[in-house]
Amino acid sequence: MAPVVKDEWVRGDPGPFGLLCFGMTTCMLMFITTEWTTKGFLPTVFCYAMFYGGLGQFVAGVLELIKGNTFGGTAFASYGAFWMGWFLLEYLTWTNKALYAGVQSGKSLWCGLWAVLTFGFFIVTCRKNGCLMTIFSTLVITFALLSGGVWDPRCEQAAGYFGFFCGSSAIYAAFVFLYKIELGISLPGVRPVSFL
Repeated sequence: MAPVVKDEWVRGDPGPFGLLCFGMTTCMLMFITTEWTTKGFLPTVFCYAMFYGGLGQFVAGVLELIKGNTFGGTAFASYGAFWMGWFLLEYLTWTNKALYAGVQSGKSLWCGLWAVLTFGFFIVTCRKNGCLMTIFSTLVITFALLSGGVWDPRCEQAAGYFGFFCGSSAIYAAFVFLYKIELGISLPGVRPVSFL
């Protein structure tokens, strides 16, 4: 029996799109954090953070909420808003260094707070599937390392590697769910779990 959709115009699943928005933007930022490329790449990340990781993911969250998916809607909208806020913060910091000098402790606390929020989402994924558990568990570690990375460049670089794995996991998950929806193919990580 096909699921009942409350609004006829919402027929597709925004999940794969939201995961791609998150995963692609995260990987792009981690190119810099891992030092695979220079900070000269940052303007490109700014653009994608605002529109793909930010606005695109936020729209995916709204569509998930319309479909009745509270978890997907809350997570996508939260991280979409995160990327838009990150873009504005980094842009203002980059263009006016004097205005934002000495905010290390605040930035560290900010990343730590996002680690706590992400851990809350991770708990929910323990009743979802392996793909989502992988994304959210590695994102908790990434935010925790970014919090420490404000004070230690080695910690920040380690965050880059965990973040890149997290973003890559989101891209993988997007295609896992897309292939299941469109082709009926079930790849590893899609099977429902119930650890709680």
